Amino acid sequence: MHLRVLSDTAYLAPVRHSIESFCIDRGFDVESAGEVGLCVNEAMANIFRHAYGGAKDRPVEVAAEFDGTAVSIHLRDWGIGREPPAEPKHDPLTPGGIGLVCLKKLLDDLAFTKMPDGMLLTMKRTLTHGKAP
Repeated sequence: MHLRVLSDTAYLAPVRHSIESFCIDRGFDVESAGEVGLCVNEAMANIFRHAYGGAKDRPVEVAAEFDGTAVSIHLRDWGIGREPPAEPKHDPLTPGGIGLVCLKKLLDDLAFTKMPDGMLLTMKRTLTHGKAP
């Protein structure tokens, strides 16, 4: 799956629904697909806010692939290219700051790759996430 959207919040729900459908079609249950969709939603919102400073006309590429055991989602932006903190700090009394916490908890792998002109975020979630072997 490959999508190219703009950094406008109007695209959050359609992209999230596309990712959730992609996951369900590949064997993820509804709850797991929703968690992956939430991660994509939070990551894109962070791109809009932090990489693009709220600009609504900047490109974001979304790609998803499935290898039979895990879904990998790639979000590419052409923003400021700054990596988030290694350990997210969240103050429950202050709005925001929960996106990275969700990503670290709900995904099996998360990698930020600095590009010459932005950032590539790769997220991975296995079909067996959180289940004992």
